[in-house]
Formats: sequence, structure tokens, C-alpha cells
Amino acid sequence: MSIRLSKPSWLGALCATTLFMSSHWAAAAEPAQCKKVTLSDPGWTDIGATNGVVTTLLEGLGYDTQIYLLGVPVGFESLKNGEIDAFMGNWMPAQKGFIEKYQNDIDVVRTNLEGVKFTLAVPSYVYEQGVKDFSDLNQFADDFRERIYGIAPGSPANDNLQKMIDSNDFNLQDWQLVESGEQGMLSEVDRAIRRNKFIVFLGWEPHPMNVNHDIKYLSGGDKYFGPNYGGATIHTLTRKGYADECGNVAKLLTNLKFTLTMENEVIDSASGKGAGQAKQAAKEWIQSHPQVLDSWLDGVTTYHGEPGEPAVKQSLGI
Repeated sequence: MSIRLSKPSWLGALCATTLFMSSHWAAAAEPAQCKKVTLSDPGWTDIGATNGVVTTLLEGLGYDTQIYLLGVPVGFESLKNGEIDAFMGNWMPAQKGFIEKYQNDIDVVRTNLEGVKFTLAVPSYVYEQGVKDFSDLNQFADDFRERIYGIAPGSPANDNLQKMIDSNDFNLQDWQLVESGEQGMLSEVDRAIRRNKFIVFLGWEPHPMNVNHDIKYLSGGDKYFGPNYGGATIHTLTRKGYADECGNVAKLLTNLKFTLTMENEVIDSASGKGAGQAKQAAKEWIQSHPQVLDSWLDGVTTYHGEPGEPAVKQSLGI
């Protein structure tokens, strides 16, 4: 017998074992700084829903998460400075100016939602009385008290509306933009509808306002909000180079694509239940639709390098 046959076999086994261990180690070798994932939220219900999905999945994978409530300008600056890892709410084209300003400081991961509407809206009874287009607004100036209700100060949408007023487009130079947070604006809408009063406001879908109120979107705002009633796409952003540093989280973010139906359902489930309910609503939605995990977790592992989908299912009791 010769040992010449056993030596290559032994070396082959050793090499195979080494390669397996190296591969296993590589899968588990995401840097310690990737353990905590930070996201920003402008305080919008739709982004609360998507952040709820992301944090539920990440925590099921063994990561820690933290969401910071930041206005859009501060959120972009925080991405640039590396203080925030990801932002799920880049509305385009409304935030085009921010993308142009920070294009060298951020990475655009993917489009996570399509078919979005974002423009001025009115209650249906106002629409039926003749307010169907931006050009119709000033004919009913007294009924509207020459006010347009926007969202938080500093938002690109508010900036667009103020430009429209300052330029006297649609003869709106005497009108006032009322800036407040989303909930403040919606309170005004609720109050006006209960009293059957005229009101014009920033409306969008996905959002429970489309279910809770009978509203119509105005045509004619293409210059400021784009065609198809401000038809928009929402994109996922990360700080520059995040994918190279934290590849597993980046893979998850690359996989995540949502639908209007899903977001409307999560947002509606969370509405009126107090702070922090978006995450619970997202968790319950995933539990009711476990099939989405097949695509969302494709190629994603836990923080420690184990298969991701079984870990998330276990954490959700699926």
C-alpha cells in the first residue's frame, strides 16, 4: 500500500474544511458597528409604516434599531454626516433638490414604492362645486379664506407651494400657506369636513385619508408636483458606502419593495392607536402575509450569519 493516495485526500479534506470555515466566518463577519441600524422618520405615517416593517425584520435578524424623528432637511444632513444609516422616504420628484444637493454624500438603493399620488386635494363636495383644477382655486378664494394647508415647515412640498404663491401662478399671490405637521393639517381637514366647509390641502396616497374621507385630487399642478396628480416614486437611501460596510443590511434594504395596498393597510391599522403603533401594525401585517418574507429575506442572513427567514419567522411566531 502506498500513502501517496492518502496524502492528497487528506490535503483535499483539509482545504475543503478550511474553505467551509472561511465561508462560514465570512457570513458571520459583518462589523460590530453594523449591529445597530439607525433610520430617520419625518413624522409621516407612510414612512412610519415602512420603518415599522424594516425594524421588525432587522430585530428578528438580531440587529438593534433606532428611529430618529427628523425633518427632511435635517434627515439628509444626518445621512451626509453618517449619523443616520438609512431613509426609506425619498419622495421623488418632490425631493429632487435634496438629491441633487447630496448626490455625492448618499447612495440611492432602490425604488421601494410606485403609484404614489402627491398634490393638492379637496373634499369631494368642494370638487363637485367646481374646484377640480389648481386654476379653479382663486374663484372660491373667500370660501377657502385664501389658505392652503401644507405640512411641516421646510418640506419640499411646502417650498413648491410657496413658490407657486410668490410667482402668482393661478392668481394666488394673496393666499397664505399654513404650515404645520401632518397631524395638524389633518385636524384642520377633519374639522372642515365635519362642518362642510371649503379646504384645500396637501393630499397623498398611501395614507388613511383616502379611506377615512371622500377626497379628490386637483389637476393642473404638474409644474410643481409632476404629472398624474403628482405621481411619485419613493426611494430607499443610505449614507455613502453603507453597502460596502454593512452588506447584509444593505441586501435587506435592496430587497424591500412595498405596495400601496400594504402601506394603506398598515397605516390604517396603526391610526389612532398612539405612538409606536406603526411597528405593531407592521408586525401584525407580516404575520398575516408571511409569503412576503420569501422575497424580502432572499439572500439575507441574521447578524451572526445564520439563515435569515427562519429566524424572522421564529421571532414573529409564524
